[in-house]
Amino acid sequence: MRIIYATESDYDYIKKHDRHLLESLIAQKISQKEIYIFTTDDHVVIGWMRYGYFWDNTPFMNMIWIDEPYRSKGLGRKAVRFWEEDMKQKGFKVVMTSTLSNEEAQHFYRNSGYRDAGCLLLEQEPLEILFSKIL
Repeated sequence: MRIIYATESDYDYIKKHDRHLLESLIAQKISQKEIYIFTTDDHVVIGWMRYGYFWDNTPFMNMIWIDEPYRSKGLGRKAVRFWEEDMKQKGFKVVMTSTLSNEEAQHFYRNSGYRDAGCLLLEQEPLEILFSKIL
């Protein structure tokens, strides 16, 4: 898997696939290099990751997606490590993410060295578990 920063040419892909991101923010996040694109070696897009900042100072992974046929092959772990190393190179010492308590991703993050850091309860939603990791 290749991991690259999203570019303007990825705008339509992100708009179509990332339904949690406001369209008005896509160009900004691309220009700030806050979205990564995952491709096969022959340049087929198989997923993406985007992040922002918790409290405006701690990198927070908001979304990671790998298409179904490419899951359970270690690519998610590779992508998260890539992001962590990128954040470390930028001088950050801690990163964060979250997942719903009814999702399997919580086990992935714990197995990747993330620790429970709190939770969020929103009406009509499962518990959102916050995770942090010291780099």
